[in-house]
Amino acid sequence: MAGLQQTNSEMILLSWVRQSTRNYPQVNVTNFTTSWSDGLAFNALLHSHRPDLFDWNAVASQPSPVQRLEHAFNMARQHLGIEKLLDPEDVATACPDKKSILMYVTSLFQVLPQKVTMEAIREVEMLPRHSRVTREEHIEVHEQHFSQEVSFNFLLSSCCSKVVVSLPT
Repeated sequence: MAGLQQTNSEMILLSWVRQSTRNYPQVNVTNFTTSWSDGLAFNALLHSHRPDLFDWNAVASQPSPVQRLEHAFNMARQHLGIEKLLDPEDVATACPDKKSILMYVTSLFQVLPQKVTMEAIREVEMLPRHSRVTREEHIEVHEQHFSQEVSFNFLLSSCCSKVVVSLPT
C-alpha cells in the first residue's frame, strides 16, 4: 500500500511539474532523475509560477548545467524560503539521486500553486514505463532504509493532500 501511495504521489508530482513547464520547449520532464540534471527543469518550474523573479532566456542560455542549477536553488532560497538541499554538482550528473530530487521538488510543490488537471495526470500515465522508472530506481527502492521511506511518504502524503485536481466541465 505504501508503494502504491508513493507511486500515486510521484505521478501527481510529475503531472504538476509537466503541466507547469509545458510552455518551455527546452524542458521535457519524464522522471525524477535525468530530466533534472541540466538545470532547466528547476528554473522552468520556478519561472512558470514566478516569472517576475528572473529572465528565462538569460538563464536558459547559461552554458553550464551547474550554473543553471545554482541559479534555481538560489532563487528558491531567496524568494521562496526553500533551503538549498541539493548541491548543483550532485544533480548535474548522468543519473542524479531520485529521492533527493523528489524531496526538493516536493518542497517547491508545498510553496507554489498546486493545481493539477486530469489531462496532466493522464499524460503522465501515457508516458512509456521506462521513462518513468529506470533500473537504478528499482534497485534504490529495494535498498531504502525504513526511516527514510516513512519520512518521505509522510512528507508526500501531507503535501499531496492539498492538491487541487481540475476536472473538465
